Amino acid sequence: MQKICVIGGSRYFGKLLVQRLQAAGHQVTVINRGSTPSPPGVAHLVADRDDEAALIAALGSRTFDVVVDQVCYTPVQAAIAARAFSSRTRRYVMTSTIEVYDPVTASLPTVPPGTPVPEEAVDPSTWLVAMDLPWHDAAYLEAHYAEGKRQAEAVFAQHQGFAFAAVRSAHVLGGGAAEFTGRLAHYVGHVTQGTRITVHAETLPTVFIHYKELADLLLWAATLTDVTGSINACSDGPLDVYDLGAVIAAQAGRKAMYRSAAADEPASPFSFDRHYVMDNARAKELGFSFSHTRDWLPGAVAEAIDASAASTA
Repeated sequence: MQKICVIGGSRYFGKLLVQRLQAAGHQVTVINRGSTPSPPGVAHLVADRDDEAALIAALGSRTFDVVVDQVCYTPVQAAIAARAFSSRTRRYVMTSTIEVYDPVTASLPTVPPGTPVPEEAVDPSTWLVAMDLPWHDAAYLEAHYAEGKRQAEAVFAQHQGFAFAAVRSAHVLGGGAAEFTGRLAHYVGHVTQGTRITVHAETLPTVFIHYKELADLLLWAATLTDVTGSINACSDGPLDVYDLGAVIAAQAGRKAMYRSAAADEPASPFSFDRHYVMDNARAKELGFSFSHTRDWLPGAVAEAIDASAASTA
């Protein structure tokens, strides 16, 4: 049994992670702002992670074997957590994102299309951190989501108080109504209603992961391995927007229709005109086994179709 602290963990794959940690016999503590109660048997600390004094007060004298941070978006948040947990844990796991590799958002090494992007393309141990940017501004943070994640990783990677791993998640799908991003629902709505999906003139593939598989990987990263550094988390089998549409069309019994985005018009989510498909070889070499996207995607789409039908009933 290990003592595990989860920051966030109140919805989607974070909620599932808490359940699986508890089922595995670990002593689990959840920290959030109190809007969602924790399951029975899970300790619940109410604190705003942005308030360092309140966070430290809530922690008291508690220590943990591992902290899993589900909701760190800025270097400021990371710095607060690094100071608060420096003497309270031996290991820190942060949930990060595929977006750290988006070449539009930073000057990154060029990876030819068709070549999966390895973890070393973004090295948080050398990434520059700028605490004086307006990270507190919601609009700024939304526009700089990828850089916020890169710099948050960098703060932890350059901190000396604990071992650190960053799980860089692919686009997460599955769970029907629980999938709060609404991206799969966006496609389901277009296909079932017979409206056109806006795509780039030339589209490139991306990678996905089922929310249950991501919870499994986070459980593995937190309790079953001592791996440090960055870990790409994606199912095998990249898909482009047309592949996704075809799976939805097959499940819905409808035809997916498309139109090209006009100049400066945003395309639908998962339509990409730039390459940053992740390479998951490192996690495999370390012992984690991934599913294939096409094995679970039809089920995830069926859940999304059911959730859409239920919401309009």
